[in-house]
Amino acid sequence: MNLLDLLIAPAYAQSAPAQAAPSMLSTLLFPILLIAIMYFLMIRPQMKRAKEHRAMLEKLARGDEVITNGGIAGVVSEIGESFVSVEIANGVQVRVQKGAIANVLPKGTLKSA
Repeated sequence: MNLLDLLIAPAYAQSAPAQAAPSMLSTLLFPILLIAIMYFLMIRPQMKRAKEHRAMLEKLARGDEVITNGGIAGVVSEIGESFVSVEIANGVQVRVQKGAIANVLPKGTLKSA
């Protein structure tokens, strides 16, 4: 025993109590729960919107009033396999891809504007 032992109590190493290993289920529960939440909040609604957009493009017919993603409004004059001709003014036609059609407007919307 020396003088330092009188001033400072000696610290002895103690063995930690044995801890049980976490189960595999509790380890994987959080990532699985996180993926499920992401699916229902992000992936599923996006797939639903894409399906509705495809259905709208399949129903597209000549004479429909549409708005493109670029904001151009007009009447469908011709429908091809992957392109649509949209008449934006008398005698002025623009060809756009089918996927660029954002919305089909109710009949008479362009005449009232």
